[in-house]
Amino acid sequence: MDEGGLLGGKFLFKKLPDGLLDKTRVRCTICKAEFKYHRSSSSLPHHLRAKHPTESTSTGPRQSTLQEYGARGRITKNVREKLTNSLVVWIAKNCRPVSIVEDDGLREVIRAASGDECYNLPSRGTIVSRRHTLYGDQRAQQSNHWTSVNNDNYLGVMAHFIDNDWTMQLFALTVSKTEERHYAEACADHILSVANEWEIKDKVTTLGTDSARNMVAAARLLPFEHMPCMAHILQRTVTVSLNDSAFERALAKCRKIVGHFKHSPANAQELKAQQAAHGHQTEPLVQDVPTRWNSTLEMIKRIQRNKSGLTTILTQPNSKVTMLTDQELDRLQKLEELLEPCRYVTELLGGERYVSCSMVLPALCHLFRIMEPSDDDPVYVLRFKKVFTTDLAQQRDSSNLTWLKIATALDPRFKDLKCLSKDERREVWASVHDLLMAETDAHQPSAQTTEEPSPKKSKMSISLLSSPDSDTEEEEDAIDCCLNLYKAEPKIDIGECPLQWWLKGEGAHARLAPIARKYLSTPATTVPCERLFSLSGHIIQKKRASLSSDNVNRIVCLSNRSGPWLLSHTFAAGADLQKCS
Repeated sequence: MDEGGLLGGKFLFKKLPDGLLDKTRVRCTICKAEFKYHRSSSSLPHHLRAKHPTESTSTGPRQSTLQEYGARGRITKNVREKLTNSLVVWIAKNCRPVSIVEDDGLREVIRAASGDECYNLPSRGTIVSRRHTLYGDQRAQQSNHWTSVNNDNYLGVMAHFIDNDWTMQLFALTVSKTEERHYAEACADHILSVANEWEIKDKVTTLGTDSARNMVAAARLLPFEHMPCMAHILQRTVTVSLNDSAFERALAKCRKIVGHFKHSPANAQELKAQQAAHGHQTEPLVQDVPTRWNSTLEMIKRIQRNKSGLTTILTQPNSKVTMLTDQELDRLQKLEELLEPCRYVTELLGGERYVSCSMVLPALCHLFRIMEPSDDDPVYVLRFKKVFTTDLAQQRDSSNLTWLKIATALDPRFKDLKCLSKDERREVWASVHDLLMAETDAHQPSAQTTEEPSPKKSKMSISLLSSPDSDTEEEEDAIDCCLNLYKAEPKIDIGECPLQWWLKGEGAHARLAPIARKYLSTPATTVPCERLFSLSGHIIQKKRASLSSDNVNRIVCLSNRSGPWLLSHTFAAGADLQKCS
């Protein structure tokens, strides 16, 4: 109650002739009606509602109910969720310790800003779980042609070559911001400008990209041999084989189980307790992501390893998620056996410090043997194998087979070419023969001469001269001898380094060595370029979205720079146009 009246001034105390106020009577300021007042205004709102309904909605303050008092100033569930996610991003991007959520000062700041005096910060476990999810999502979506959180397009380009000491070298040429759309012509112009900027256009032999249509089209516009990424090809085949397969239902249940534990810290803690009780290693479950290679296999492995603990938790009466049946677990076991060789080949071909191009055809041959039908295979396994081998054969035939075959022949581990048919082997050695002949012709001196004409020779001397084709025949014989000498060398073990072999044997095979250096330097995949944005370490990984484009280029390229770049023989660039958000 204020000194001048009641209910927001709608009732005033009656003024006496001497100017004082009569605190026992009040007057309505609207209709001038008088009422008795005995320290309670409970009857006055009835007058407003009956006589002045338009004024009754704003009768001033009233005592709040317990429910209203509890809800006053409290933030909603959606706002709380956004606040938690914002805290995770802030902690991740600014490298804050997770323990900061236990800071009383931070809690009071957020309470003051939100107006919620009952707000409590999320637990450390919640922050860690959300941070892992954020990191996994960001990492899965990274690519060579990358769109930053600020919606800036970046193109990463790397160079690969074998130096004079027969050591594989690679470094980043650029991580540059691009303004144009990802059309084939724009991508081709950008790659060509990088080659011209580094003055290596005439030294570039191959261009490695993923299988995106715009990048394949861009490669056709450039004067380099195109080498599609074999890791992308293999993972595409796995995806095609899983679509509409008999494994999809079991995989869908796996994803629900993983989500049940990933999205709830309480459930995740319960799983940790069960892992400890069963004597298993404490590890989180893994969700498969289409853009994250081998993630389906890893999801299956984690569930198989923790099936006893998962069964204990998910068979409880209050569980909203059902456990996999024995039949589904058996199917997943068979799928694991099918996908494990694919994981091995993907990781094998994705290396960046060793020769990988020459391993493509032997590795694919290995997969074809594994995927051969067996009498013990169920129908759904036979179907998977058929789809897998059909798609992989199509992808293999559409790749740069000629380059891959020559690289395989020049690798002393695989020079017997057991992964090819006999007819294909003959064709490969004929191609190597032609390359040697072309190298010889390229180093031949010009036929034009400025010497004085020689004196006339006698008929006898003319008859002793070689025939016009004798030089060519001698060269053919020399090349055949060179190839036979190489093929007669004993094959080295698969675990040995072919570059070390060439370092020791370069003198004995001097004519073949330059060709070997050229073909063996080509990477089989664009995986090194995929890793480009992570090369500056964990902090750059998290802070890169806030860096300027020039700083991104400097930091990543400098951290990846090694060796004399003027020796570049091969050029690997990739561009995957999935966005990172």
